[in-house]
Amino acid sequence: MKPFRERNPVMIGAISIATLLLVILAAMRAQDLPLIGGGDTFYAEFSEAGGLKANDEVRIAGVRVGKVESVELDDGKVRVGFHVKTDSAFGSDTRAEIKVKTILGSMYLALVPSGGGQLAEGATIPVERTSSPYDVVDAFTGLAETSEDIDTDQLAASLTTLADLTRNTPEEFRAALQGVSALSETVSSRSDEINSLLKNLDRVSTVLDARDEDIVSLMDDADVLFTALLQRRQAVHNLLVGTRQLSTELTALVRQSRKDLKPALDHLESVVDVITKNEDNLDNSLRLMAPFYRVFASTLGNGPWFDTFIYNLPPVPGPGVGVE
Repeated sequence: MKPFRERNPVMIGAISIATLLLVILAAMRAQDLPLIGGGDTFYAEFSEAGGLKANDEVRIAGVRVGKVESVELDDGKVRVGFHVKTDSAFGSDTRAEIKVKTILGSMYLALVPSGGGQLAEGATIPVERTSSPYDVVDAFTGLAETSEDIDTDQLAASLTTLADLTRNTPEEFRAALQGVSALSETVSSRSDEINSLLKNLDRVSTVLDARDEDIVSLMDDADVLFTALLQRRQAVHNLLVGTRQLSTELTALVRQSRKDLKPALDHLESVVDVITKNEDNLDNSLRLMAPFYRVFASTLGNGPWFDTFIYNLPPVPGPGVGVE
């Protein structure tokens, strides 16, 4: 058998790349594999989607058993395809309901088991056995459209007339009607602002619905932060107590050493004054120190003796005159 290092590297590279591509494809489609994915696909028809979208949860009795795969319009009805991964039988007459998961408008598909046996794979739950939630955004939108059709001036005049007709009624009731009349006049004068407020509320609701996952994630992160602070409460308390004690000790140290530091600072000021007055002399000394140090180094450069010579004396045999 030919050794591995002697084989064609181009062929080996191509086989390796193909294997990696197959592994990546299998990982992306793992839910479709018979041993990993499993489960069955069913369908349900609704009169409206109610905010349900693909990848939303499918639950039975509050337990997650699958996810929504598709939400499509089919002949005036909404056809929802969902995948269920469970061995639990939920009956041939099972109902499907779209319910609110969070206050920000996230939805999930709830299955209500009913009937005997098991719902056949690929079966469709008809619209007669499904229900959609109440859409708050649509409600506010309808309220804004309805308020535009109200004759606020006529409403204010009607309430004012009612208040005039009941002037002889008891004081408390008359005051209540006058308050209602004032309220109607205020509503009438602010009708444009109220309509704008309702329309903006519709936009805010839409934005909150689109950002619900970010807000939930932010809340989860805040919960983690508060939990960590709670767990380290004693450490934070000890840190604050230690900081307070350190501040007290430093204050006492400054107060005790103030008398000792003052004379030292006064003498230091005198020393600085003397150095300032002799600045020129110090500069000249530093300038002359360089040649002196050079000559001094040459004199002591041959060991533990001074290397020098004397004029007008005959030479002495030997390597030189040394003075230890």
